[in-house]
Amino acid sequence: MPQTYKIGVLVFPGACLLDLAGPLEVFAEANREGTRYEVQTLSVDGQDVTASMGMRIPVDASAFDAGHFDIVLVAGGEVFPISPVAPHLAEAARFLAERTQRLASICTGAFVLGSAGLLDGHSATTHPDHAAELAARYPAITARTDSSYIKSGSVYSSGCFTAAIDLALALFAEDHGTDEARSVARSLIVFQQRRVHRAPHSDLLSGIVPRNAALRGLIQHINEDPVGPHTLADLAERARVSPRQLTRLFRAELDTTPQKYVENARFTVAKALIEGGHSVSFAAANAGFGTPEALRRSFVAHTGSPPSEFVRRRRPSHRSGPPSLG
Repeated sequence: MPQTYKIGVLVFPGACLLDLAGPLEVFAEANREGTRYEVQTLSVDGQDVTASMGMRIPVDASAFDAGHFDIVLVAGGEVFPISPVAPHLAEAARFLAERTQRLASICTGAFVLGSAGLLDGHSATTHPDHAAELAARYPAITARTDSSYIKSGSVYSSGCFTAAIDLALALFAEDHGTDEARSVARSLIVFQQRRVHRAPHSDLLSGIVPRNAALRGLIQHINEDPVGPHTLADLAERARVSPRQLTRLFRAELDTTPQKYVENARFTVAKALIEGGHSVSFAAANAGFGTPEALRRSFVAHTGSPPSEFVRRRRPSHRSGPPSLG
C-alpha cells in the first residue's frame, strides 16, 4: 500500500478556481499512476465558498478543525492585490502553517501568507502584475518574478496557471523523485503558456519533459506560443533535423507526434480557459485553434463531449465530500 499524503487547500470567497485546477490535476494524475494523495478543501468557517468565476467550491471542513497535512496550498484571487486580507483568513493560514510540513501559495495567495507574516524573510513570487504590490505591502518579503515557483525553506510560492502546475510537480518530485514526476508531466503534456498569463519557464519542467536538448528547446518554443502555426516542416527546421527524425524523437521521448503535441498543448490551455469562465470563442482564439468548431472537435476527441457538456458535468450540483483524486 503506497504512503498516503494529505493535502489541505485553503479557499475563500473569490478564490481563483483555475489556479487550483492545474496543481490538483497533477496529484490526480499521480494517483492514476499508483501514488496516494488525499485532498481536503478548507475555508475559515467550513462553509462552501463561491469562486471568482461564480462557481461554488464545496468545502470539507474549517481550517481550524483540520488535522495535520503533508502539503497545504493557499489559493489566490483577484481581490487581494486591491484589498487587504481579512484577519481571520490570515489567522487560518497561520494555524495551518503549524500543522503542515510544506506550505505553498498559488499566485496572489502570496498576499495571504504575507499578511500572516509567513513569508517574512523569504523570497516569494506571485502573478507578475502584482509582484510590486506584494513587495510594497510586505517589505520583509523579497518579491521575485524570475521563476515560476520559489522554494524558501518549507515555504513555497508560485505564479498562476501553469506556474502552479510546476509547483505541484516540484512537490510531487520531492515525494517520489524526478523520474516519477517526469512520467506525470508527460501524461499531462505539461506546457508553459506565456501569451495568456506570462508565467516564467520552469527549470523543473525542463528537466522533466524531454532529455534531448534540441527537443526540449522546441517544446519550450511551442509552449511559449501555442497560437503559432507550428507545422511539421517549420518545427523540423527549427530543431535542425528532418521531419522524419523529429517525429522519431517525439515518439521516443514523449510517446506522441509533433502535430499531436501541438494539438494537446492547445487543448490544455483552451480547457483551462473554459474552466476559468471564458467563452469557447475566446478559448479557441487564444489557444490557437482558430475557430470554435475546431476546438469543439478537439474537445470531443479528448473528453468524448463538447465544451458545453464538459462545463455542465464539472459544475457542482450539491454539497460533496472530499475531492476524489483516486
